[in-house]
Amino acid sequence: MIPRHQRILFIVLLVAALTMGGVLWHLRQRAHERLLAGEDSAPTKAPLVAPNEQATLLIANDADGSLLTQQRSLPLPADPSARARVILGELFDLYAQPNAAHPVAGGAAGIAQVFLMPSPTAKDSSDPDAQLAVVNLTGNFVASHPSGLETETLTVLSICGTLHANLPHITEVRFLVDGAERPNLAGHADLTRTYLTADSISAGGAAQ
Repeated sequence: MIPRHQRILFIVLLVAALTMGGVLWHLRQRAHERLLAGEDSAPTKAPLVAPNEQATLLIANDADGSLLTQQRSLPLPADPSARARVILGELFDLYAQPNAAHPVAGGAAGIAQVFLMPSPTAKDSSDPDAQLAVVNLTGNFVASHPSGLETETLTVLSICGTLHANLPHITEVRFLVDGAERPNLAGHADLTRTYLTADSISAGGAAQ
């Protein structure tokens, strides 16, 4: 039989061990929380900002059916597809402004993506690096676009001209809406065809 004093000593040691274990666990949790708090408060790496460059926009003018050239300073990414999307977004933002010369609602959100690929006619072109741009418009932009042959044509030509002015290898443009082919823009401008960027100069009014 274990003597009474040994039983008391064993109980005291057990209680002390459990208490010490609880204290150590609590200290470990506090240290972990401080570590996480330090990580959360640490400054994150600043995102890279593209440098400003000059971009050329061919802006449609409904008053005389022309395309007016305007220079804008924009932060342009190096990737050509991303660059094209940013530039067209700026063009669409101008169209969405109050009292715009070519009013179309939606702004930059009207451009979903711009894809660049080698032009199928590059081998027959004077530019062996000729590219086809596929402009994917959003359904909301198309739904809010004013209907009319002239206004729809001006939108298409301004897109084609703006792309070529900033990325000269783009010689052809195709259009999608929400990733699918659509017969027309708002009832008139044909979106099933391939547009030549030269059309922005030779048709739809004089480019200035």
